[in-house]
Amino acid sequence: MFQDFWQEFLTVWHLGILNTSLGDIFTALGVFLTFLFARRIVFRFFSRILKRLARRTQTDIDDHILEAMERPLEFTFVIIGLYISGQVVNLSPTLNAVFGQIIRSLIAFTIFWAMFRILDPLSLLLDRTITLFGSPTMHETIKGFFIKVAKFTVVCLGMAAVFQEWGFNVAAVLGSLGLVGMAVALGAQDFIKNMFAGLTIFLDQVFEKGNWIKTPDVEGTVEEIGFRATKVRQFDKALVTLPNSKLANEALINYSRMTNRRIHWMIGVEYRSTKEQILNITQALSQYIHECGDFETDPERTKTFIFLDSFGSSSIDIKLYCFTKTTVWGEWLEAKERLAYKIKEIVEGQNASFAFPSTSLYVESLPFGTPEPFAPPSSGSPPPAPSSR
Repeated sequence: MFQDFWQEFLTVWHLGILNTSLGDIFTALGVFLTFLFARRIVFRFFSRILKRLARRTQTDIDDHILEAMERPLEFTFVIIGLYISGQVVNLSPTLNAVFGQIIRSLIAFTIFWAMFRILDPLSLLLDRTITLFGSPTMHETIKGFFIKVAKFTVVCLGMAAVFQEWGFNVAAVLGSLGLVGMAVALGAQDFIKNMFAGLTIFLDQVFEKGNWIKTPDVEGTVEEIGFRATKVRQFDKALVTLPNSKLANEALINYSRMTNRRIHWMIGVEYRSTKEQILNITQALSQYIHECGDFETDPERTKTFIFLDSFGSSSIDIKLYCFTKTTVWGEWLEAKERLAYKIKEIVEGQNASFAFPSTSLYVESLPFGTPEPFAPPSSGSPPPAPSSR
């Protein structure tokens, strides 16, 4: 009876799984585990050699690429161990076909995984190219946009390669996805419209990350430009998310693109000011504007005007129109404050005064006639009798 049991055991052992003996399967598993444990030593050896070669180059891009490739390369040793373990045993045709599909799928996965990871280091090559077409902050935004598109493309191609190994008709799937895509596009019109609007913002460089912008709906600093929407941090620290299509189709002011900041004041002096006083005030202001260093006075860049402008209702108005060299808001406020103090000093130094809104009332006759004269009573006399009126 024991011999019969042993025969049954040997039958199961030799038949194994899909006509592959359990002994061969365990042997292959042992080879794979041995290779799996040894992969760390082998990988470290090759990794040190590659890093030494990378250090000899003048650029650091290869160092970043090698760092990004470490995980896929390590996984490649696992695939090699799995392949070798399958070759040391005699697999059945059915199991051999399935095993081949697994190996090819893992190879395709590793290739596209490596491509996905090296996109970030390769994006360093775009820095010099994109910088030629925009500011440093703008090229970071454009680079991020293209990297996202490239990663999405690599993922789609990798999935198609793996599916093809398992017998899927990728062309038919893509054709059916085209019909589905049309239906989805009809329901996602806003998303597609926002995506193309975002691309327009990138290409036209309407604004970039860190810019101070103002629209009819929001004013603040751009924090992020995405595929669908742009995030703007208002000056009250509230975060506003705006669809890209709305930003692309609206009037938008980009204060960060200002070359200079403007000061436009009307300085009103009293009407009793003389011609000489007004001339001296305008000349002193012009001298300060051109000599203090806070203002841009190059006529090729900006225009500066300091003239007697008009006779107002209660003042003689002097127009002051100039631009500061700085565009930083805090520095502009400081320059404007210094100018205000200087104007006060100049006007007071000419013995003139600032006018303020006033109204003069002229009365030709009082409505109730002439008032009665008031005669204070002498001491000891009785008070006068009240009038009959």
